[in-house]
Amino acid sequence: MRTFLDFEKPIAELEGKIEELRHLSDAGDLNIAEEVARLQGKVDKLLHSTYERLTPAQQVLVARHPARPQSSDYIAGLIEDFTPLAGDRAFAEDRAILAGLGRFRGHSVMVIGNEKGHDTESRMHHNFGMARPEGYRKAQRLMALAERFRLPVLTLIDTAGAYPGIGAEERGQAQAIARSIEVCLGLRVPIVSVVIGEGGSGGAIAIAAADRVLMLEHAVYSVISPEGCASILWRSAQQSAEAAQALRLTAADLRQLGAIDELIAEPVGGAHRYPERTVAAVGDAVERALGALRGRDGDALRRQRRDKFLHMGRPGLG
Repeated sequence: MRTFLDFEKPIAELEGKIEELRHLSDAGDLNIAEEVARLQGKVDKLLHSTYERLTPAQQVLVARHPARPQSSDYIAGLIEDFTPLAGDRAFAEDRAILAGLGRFRGHSVMVIGNEKGHDTESRMHHNFGMARPEGYRKAQRLMALAERFRLPVLTLIDTAGAYPGIGAEERGQAQAIARSIEVCLGLRVPIVSVVIGEGGSGGAIAIAAADRVLMLEHAVYSVISPEGCASILWRSAQQSAEAAQALRLTAADLRQLGAIDELIAEPVGGAHRYPERTVAAVGDAVERALGALRGRDGDALRRQRRDKFLHMGRPGLG
């Protein structure tokens, strides 16, 4: 059953009527094709007009949609012969980060992505995509492995942020994130990152300091969640819509600011409505990005990547 967001209620009502008509048609000899076609046309127009003018707060809801494709879906759709690799060789395996080797359109790659889970059980299993220090240390280990074998790195970003628990802090969460960013910036192989859903704080940039940062149209990418920002500034999460507006967290805003390199258009209605088409679009964008980077000198790649992030925020640069 499809899950509708609050602002999609008019669409839900129309699609409900379409389902009722189809059920009546199946139950008897009624021919209601014309009425279904008319209502479907209304749905299409309403979807287009709704998603054309989403507010930043609504974009956040779309980015968090439970049916939105996750890293496991992109790996299943784009990566052949995927072999998962686990553990940080120091403490434990962190299932919030899914990683391994595979072939992307004929080329071997290392894939590292946040995985939130699709239902209650899998979300608990993957800790809702919020990695602990061992997750980031696993990512560091596998990025170093990719460099050793001269493999490009593809990272898929979808996390509310790093896990804030006491145990994670005791095991060096901040240091693990900082070290992960350092490893990203030091790689001598291409690294391409795609923000596929929610890019939250240091937990996201830890594996997104890349040569090319791509972002789906209705994904969000921010230093803090709108709720967290509102709680700090206004002492109330009820101001989250205002915070979302101020944070400039949409793909369009971030492309304009130079924080990302490419916006990947989503099908009308969002990635959750047409997951296969979205996965294919991301695959095409990644192929273009990796193709432009493949064969470049490793030292030049590293230098250009570092310069890119150092120049962000400077007037006239970035």
